[in-house]
Amino acid sequence: MPRTKKSLFLSILRKFIFLTLGPLIAAYALECFLVPNNIIDGGIVGIGIILAHLTKYNLGLLIFVLNLPFILFAFNKIGKKFVFQTFYAIAMLSAGVNIFHSVKNVTDDLLLATVFGGIILGFGVGLVLKNEGSMDGTEIMSLVLSKKFGFSVGEIIMGFNVIIYAAAGFVFGPEKAMYAIITYFIASRVIDVVLEGLNNSKSVRIISDSANEIGQALLERLDVGVTYLGGIGGFSGKEKTLIYCVVTRLEMAKLKEIVKEIDPSAFLSVVDVHETYGGRVKKR
Repeated sequence: MPRTKKSLFLSILRKFIFLTLGPLIAAYALECFLVPNNIIDGGIVGIGIILAHLTKYNLGLLIFVLNLPFILFAFNKIGKKFVFQTFYAIAMLSAGVNIFHSVKNVTDDLLLATVFGGIILGFGVGLVLKNEGSMDGTEIMSLVLSKKFGFSVGEIIMGFNVIIYAAAGFVFGPEKAMYAIITYFIASRVIDVVLEGLNNSKSVRIISDSANEIGQALLERLDVGVTYLGGIGGFSGKEKTLIYCVVTRLEMAKLKEIVKEIDPSAFLSVVDVHETYGGRVKKR
C-alpha cells in the first residue's frame, strides 16, 4: 500500500529529528568528556581534535572543513540522499561542538571520561547511522575505496584510524592514545546496540521426525508462526520436514523445552536475527 503524504512527511521529520539529536549527543560527549582530557575519537573528528590542539583553531569549524572534501568527492559516487544527510549531520556536529564548548567538562578522571564519553558518543553516532547518515568523511571515502580496491569498508576505516591514533600518541602521549582506543572500542559496541537492539530475536531451524507435532505445539503454546520446509537427509536419503520460526530471546528457553519434551533427539540450529518485519513476530 503506497505511503500517504502525511506518513512520508512524518517519516522524514522523524529522521531529521534523530539526525539532529545524534550529532548533538556526540558533540556533548566530545566537549564534556573527551576533548578536555585530550582523548580523541577516530576518523576526521580525531584529526580535527589533534589539529585544534596544535593550531588552537575552532574544533567545530575544523570538523566541518575537513569533512567537506570527502562529501564533495562522494557526491556523484554514492547516493545523493545519503551524502546530503551526512552533510547535515556533520553540520549539526560542528554546531554542537561550538554550543558545548563553553560547558564545563564533567570529569577529569581519564577512565570515567573514556568510558562515559565512549558510551555517549556511540549512542549519538548510532542514532545517525540508524537514520541513514554519517558524521565522518572517512566512512564515505571508505565506501568509495572499497569498491575500487577490493578492501572491506572496515579494513579501510581501521587503516585510517591506526594512523590517527599513532599521531595522537605523538601529540598527546601514548597513554592518551591508549585511552582513545578504549573509547573507540566502547563507542563501537554501543553503536551496535543502537543499530541492532538489546533484545535480538532468534531464528530457529528444527529437524525432527515429529516435525508436525512440534510445529503444532509451538503454534499453540508459544503463539509463534512456523513454516515447514522440505529437505532430504544426507545420510539416509529420506525426505525430512524442517520447522523454521523466529522467537524472542525470552521465548528461546521455552521453545527448547517444548522440542525436548516431544523429541529429545531433534536437531536445532539457532541464529541471531537483528531485525524482523511483518509476519507473527512479536515485539518484546
